[in-house]
Amino acid sequence: MKARALVTGASRGIGAAVARALAAAGHPVILNYRSEHALAEGVAAEIRAAGGSCTLMAFDVGDAEASGAAMTQILADPEPLGVIVNNAGVARDNPLPALERSDWDLVLRTTLDGFYNVTRPAIMPMVRRRWGRIINMSSVSAVMGNRGQVAYAAAKAGIIGATKSLALELARRGITVNAVAPGLIETDMIKSVPLEQVMPRIPAQRLGQPDEVAALVAFLASDAAGYITGQVIGINGGMV
Repeated sequence: MKARALVTGASRGIGAAVARALAAAGHPVILNYRSEHALAEGVAAEIRAAGGSCTLMAFDVGDAEASGAAMTQILADPEPLGVIVNNAGVARDNPLPALERSDWDLVLRTTLDGFYNVTRPAIMPMVRRRWGRIINMSSVSAVMGNRGQVAYAAAKAGIIGATKSLALELARRGITVNAVAPGLIETDMIKSVPLEQVMPRIPAQRLGQPDEVAALVAFLASDAAGYITGQVIGINGGMV
């Protein structure tokens, strides 16, 4: 089914690649971003130039009121919203004794509140249509842990728990819920990572590419993935 797809945090990096891949697969894409309008416009222009359909929606997924208003607008459209990719997230890395409460709150609010704020309003419309794809972006940090990423790992691990539980609730309704857990992907988010220390832990001996993550997400959004639900799929070059 080529229903509309909402991708949060899609102005750059993995989110932008996911938006492009879903549009290429035939989904009209709603591209969410918080503040980087020029970048979002650039992604939308690429999608349209390639023959896809893209609508921009600027709102902070961690803001319940703003998200509620945006989701009401999205769901009022007669064209169904069938795919949600909860990609928005932020990292504020520090050892826990140095981690400010404001940073902890921001990381969890963006990832976990964002998941709730965006996903909850869309569930019953999906249930009534008996079709939907909910794909949540987790991280290898949630699975393995990582020094200095207590907040980020906690938020992304919470997403895994939410994914597994929601999958159980919705499986009989034709709605799949899965998590994707990328490893080190070549985006702005890893600019400060000491690659010379990390690379020996990656059997593939290279960084992943956003388009590789996007291809996995596009598959999970397809009819062909209808029997895959409640899964956490790593895409990390073999990190264990």
